[in-house]
Amino acid sequence: MTAANAATKTVIGVDIGGTGIKGATVDLDTGELTVSRVRVLTPEPSTPDAVAGVVAEVLEQVGAAGPVGLTLPSVITDGVVRTAANIDPGWIGVNAVDLFGKATGRAVGVVNDADAAGIAEVRFGAGVGRRGVMIVVTLGTGIGSGLFVDGKLVANTELGHLHLHHGDAEEFASDAARERDGLTWEEYAHRLQQYLELLQRLFWPDLIIIGGGISKKADKYLPHITLDTEVVPASLQNDAGIVGAAMFAPIS
Repeated sequence: MTAANAATKTVIGVDIGGTGIKGATVDLDTGELTVSRVRVLTPEPSTPDAVAGVVAEVLEQVGAAGPVGLTLPSVITDGVVRTAANIDPGWIGVNAVDLFGKATGRAVGVVNDADAAGIAEVRFGAGVGRRGVMIVVTLGTGIGSGLFVDGKLVANTELGHLHLHHGDAEEFASDAARERDGLTWEEYAHRLQQYLELLQRLFWPDLIIIGGGISKKADKYLPHITLDTEVVPASLQNDAGIVGAAMFAPIS
């Protein structure tokens, strides 16, 4: 995120997830969406060219000019995709900045999806004014994570891939796992508790923020979780990815 992104300017954020691609214009002063968000299903298979085409469609529906920030559920370094846990493996090695720039004809920035959501929560949401170690956990198709120390991002942590019960934690405790296994909210809370306890043992955070689409239903599972660390739902809920993406749009 550059100093220019702190300017008072409305830009576009696009959040690319495992099931949907969402976009809207964002007021960077307030962190608020300035239009109703547009959502289009993520294509199957989610190849680079197919996703880029849907992003262009989303931008057309948003109907605003200007630079764009985009998220991907991947490790991103210097604009290049390094992992593809929940999207097509053909993404690995792709320069996403070049891909989306050519597909949209716009200046673009690309960032890990959970890092974007975390940045938005730290600046505008549940993490405002908090110090120490914070972890933003996004629960959806997988588990994303944003790790912050005194408000500064430690990028690309991918804590959803920590080992838990003979596999990746996201296979056990993501929202997709809840739906796959037909869990009640209380049963799901028991699984999520185990994952959060793992984060606590490894990082001893001062605050854990639960984001992703499931955050709007926090009253169904958070009351069943008991942890020494404070755990709160994301204030921006499922819009955090769009807001955080917009904060990475290249503003000249």
